[in-house]
Amino acid sequence: MTIAIKNYADGKFRDVQATQFIDVINPATKKHLAKTPFSSPEEARAVIASAHNAFEGWKNTPVANRIQYFFKLKDLLEEHFDELSESVVNEHGKILIEAQGEIRRAIQMVETACGMPYMLIGECKDDVAAGIDCTSQRRALGVSAVIAPFNFPAMVPFWFWPFAVAAGNTCVIKPSELVPVTQMKMFELIGKAGFPAGVVNMVHGAKDVVDVLLTDPRVKTVSFVGSTPVAKYIYSTGTAHGKRVQALGGAKNSIVLLPDAPLEKSVRAMLDSCLGCAGERCLAGSLMTAIGDETYEKMKDLTVRYAKEVVTGYGMDKNVTMGPVITDAAKKRILNDIETAIKEGAKLILDGRNVKVPGGHDGHFIGPTIFEDVKPGTLLATKEIFGPVIGLMKMNTLDEAIEFINGSNYANTTSIFTSNGPAARYFCSKVHPSMIGVNLGVPAPMSFFSFGGSKDSFFGDAKAHGSSCIEFFTEKHISMIRWFGDGMQDVVSPHWSGK
Repeated sequence: MTIAIKNYADGKFRDVQATQFIDVINPATKKHLAKTPFSSPEEARAVIASAHNAFEGWKNTPVANRIQYFFKLKDLLEEHFDELSESVVNEHGKILIEAQGEIRRAIQMVETACGMPYMLIGECKDDVAAGIDCTSQRRALGVSAVIAPFNFPAMVPFWFWPFAVAAGNTCVIKPSELVPVTQMKMFELIGKAGFPAGVVNMVHGAKDVVDVLLTDPRVKTVSFVGSTPVAKYIYSTGTAHGKRVQALGGAKNSIVLLPDAPLEKSVRAMLDSCLGCAGERCLAGSLMTAIGDETYEKMKDLTVRYAKEVVTGYGMDKNVTMGPVITDAAKKRILNDIETAIKEGAKLILDGRNVKVPGGHDGHFIGPTIFEDVKPGTLLATKEIFGPVIGLMKMNTLDEAIEFINGSNYANTTSIFTSNGPAARYFCSKVHPSMIGVNLGVPAPMSFFSFGGSKDSFFGDAKAHGSSCIEFFTEKHISMIRWFGDGMQDVVSPHWSGK
């Protein structure tokens, strides 16, 4: 039985009068799950109207009352944790433990948003000049749009909307058309949590819908996660129409191994970074760099050995440790990149193109694929593959590795593995990426810290979640206050004293 995909506005699911659809397929089993309807621009504007009409009432709801809905939502998410995790496995393809981690991160965003009364506290100072006081307050902006990617169907929308809504904005979420099923389940829970009609809304579609969100004057902020070319388009179009935009783009993440690092633990963590979620995450490692010949040879041997232990298959199978990539088109693109890398002279030392999959599934599978002799400037050294493909590199010094990292147009994340504190400190102070790991392959900030890269990995001024969300989703209003007259005479009069 397929799932009916609908829009959500005014607190209700709404049928989409679509003439175009895209099939939603389990990438491991190729089972048909649903059809995503492409909403028309008129339908998208109707969903925006729902959010716009709800804004004034929601903005004026005390923040202590607004967060009560999030407490209810957290309980519902916990109650449906297993169901939501399985939904992510089936529509995205990642293994169950990865899906569970994704749902847990979404819940953590809700937990942090519950602290909005504290996060919205303003500032004040009396007598900034003689008889003049100054206060600052944070005010909501209006309708916030969230344009989400396919690789984290549950989590990424929660990077944004709980903070926007808890701060007093209303929201319109556009899930990726490839993975709408989990968000349908999420909105069933949003409805059960009792959010007032129009506060949280959802619209399905493709570029036509995105363009409406980017240009409609009722939308005040746009949050996006996806590839760098699309992030540039989102940022330039949204800002040209007067919106605040935070657009998180692509990555080409390098991981550096120093000779003093605990070798086996480090290589396992580096490999997990590269192969987790089949490499389909913006924090995935892509290049593993060792400093020195001896360290490189040890890293190479262990990487190949551990990669051969990876079991590729359907994520609900407990023996499987890596799932498929999202679509057949993605698989073909990655296979083409592998062919290009071979032509450019990289040496293929582990070939995952004809991986054996348990259970007879015929999904979009690629096994771990490892190259060495990766040269700067080639495809493997510069392109975000977004799949389970690893490039091994050898460098002579840490400075050489830092220079290579800083030469990339991307600057999302990087990591170093070492037991040398000064070396790690030096690395952190010199590299351009703004999310850095020390002995961590996936340095994803928690919900109460901010998330986002730099250079061509991020377009905007305020990053996702943490304290940055307050800067992005609210505007600071400053009041300078002076009172004329001698009002204290009235305050101390018999009338005011109650006599």
